[in-house]
Amino acid sequence: MLEDLSAHVLDIAENSVRAGGTEVRITVEENIAANTLLFSVEDNGCGMTEEFIAKVTDPFTTTRTTRRVGMGLPFLKQSAELCGGMFEIKSKVGVGTKTTATFAYDSVDRPPLGDMPATVMTLVMGSPNIHWIYEHKTDTGSFTLDLDEIVQALDGDRELLQTADVGLWLKEHVKEGLDEAGWSGKG
Repeated sequence: MLEDLSAHVLDIAENSVRAGGTEVRITVEENIAANTLLFSVEDNGCGMTEEFIAKVTDPFTTTRTTRRVGMGLPFLKQSAELCGGMFEIKSKVGVGTKTTATFAYDSVDRPPLGDMPATVMTLVMGSPNIHWIYEHKTDTGSFTLDLDEIVQALDGDRELLQTADVGLWLKEHVKEGLDEAGWSGKG
C-alpha cells in the first residue's frame, strides 16, 4: 500500500505520460469547512475502453508488461471508500482520462497528502516535455503552477527542467505557493 496520497498522484500521473498524454492537470482541493480532500489527475492521453475501466480496480488488471499485478488503483479506491469518500475514473478512447479520489478530511484512516512539492518536481524533471498544470485549493486560497509559464521564463529550454538547480527551485516555488494558499502541510 502506498504510504501517502502524493504517491498515488505520482503513480497516476506517470500512467498519464505512458498513455501518451501531452497535457496533465493535477488538482488538489482541501476543503476543511466541507470536510473533504479531493485530488484528480486528468490527461489527454489515449484513454480507456469502458470494458477496461470496469476492471481497472481489479489488482490483476494492468497494462504493464513488466508485472502482472497493478495494486495502485485498487488500494486507492479501497482507501477512499474506507474514509467516507469515493473513487471514479472517466475516460474516452482517443480523448483522455480523469481519475478522481475524495476522502473525508478528518477521517483517522485517511492517508496524509504527503509531499506534493517533491511530487511535482519529480514529475516535471522526469517528463519535461509534458505540459504540467498543478492546481491546489484550500479554504483560504489557491496556487496554480502552469509549467508552460516556467518554460517561457527559461526561454523555451525544457532541458533546463532536468537540472538539479531548476528542480530544487521548482520544488521550493511550489512549497511557497502552497504556503501562501493556506496549505497546512498536513493534508
